[in-house]
Amino acid sequence: MPSREKGRRDRKIGANTIHKELVTFRTVWGWGCDNGKITGVFPRKGVRLPKATEMHPFQTWEEIERQIQNGVSELEHEDLWECLYLSMEQIEKLLKDVERLASFPFVYPMFCFAAYTGARRSEMIRSQVRDIDFENKVITIREKKRVRGKLSTRRIPLSQPLERVLRLWFKNHPGGPHTFCHHLKVARSITKRTEPIALTPDEAAHHFKHTLSESEWKVVRGWHCLRHSFISNCASKGIDQRMIDEWVGHTTEAMRRRYRHLFPSSQKDAMQMLFK
Repeated sequence: MPSREKGRRDRKIGANTIHKELVTFRTVWGWGCDNGKITGVFPRKGVRLPKATEMHPFQTWEEIERQIQNGVSELEHEDLWECLYLSMEQIEKLLKDVERLASFPFVYPMFCFAAYTGARRSEMIRSQVRDIDFENKVITIREKKRVRGKLSTRRIPLSQPLERVLRLWFKNHPGGPHTFCHHLKVARSITKRTEPIALTPDEAAHHFKHTLSESEWKVVRGWHCLRHSFISNCASKGIDQRMIDEWVGHTTEAMRRRYRHLFPSSQKDAMQMLFK
């Protein structure tokens, strides 16, 4: 039977989530059989997954606003803003605002790191100071997703704007191995730190949301927007797809199709060149 149970935002649980849970259940079942805890074949028979809904394509700010003005539900508002990607001009403006609004010294460098490398939130949390090679102008990204069962790395060139920001940040860095971390003493914080430690995923999400909460950028849903904005900007500038794959860790064509969206103006220019 299809799922009738509701998940986040009062929605029915999707096929992908159910499939992941079934994989986990099958793994536990296999462990139980191997260790004599249970017997029998995994009871998958009769399970029918609901049809998956294709995600919205990534869209510009202007495209999303036009759809909202034409009338969509509040639930669709959330979906649309999840698919936002920003032009380079918007990225630069956002970063200037973040520099002004940031409550902690690491916040602006972390925003710049995401915008200029396309790194995931988890990759920034794992980043260490020694991963930034100023001499050779390259950053090593510590991965978990690309190679199954292995901790792998990839490398991305260190851009000049990011180099300037990181050099300044490291002059004020609180110490310890992690690229982004709090100082030991944080005003109004009840957390007692004996040494600088990496941010948690929840802390990183909080600082992103808090920094933008009173600005025009409050519709930006999270760090992932800066990742696919980086990828889309690379594609719109005609950078070789193999190079983009190496920089951001894409391994499948499905990933490439999901992220590789040229800006509407670039598509229009291409069409006009074809049909003059």
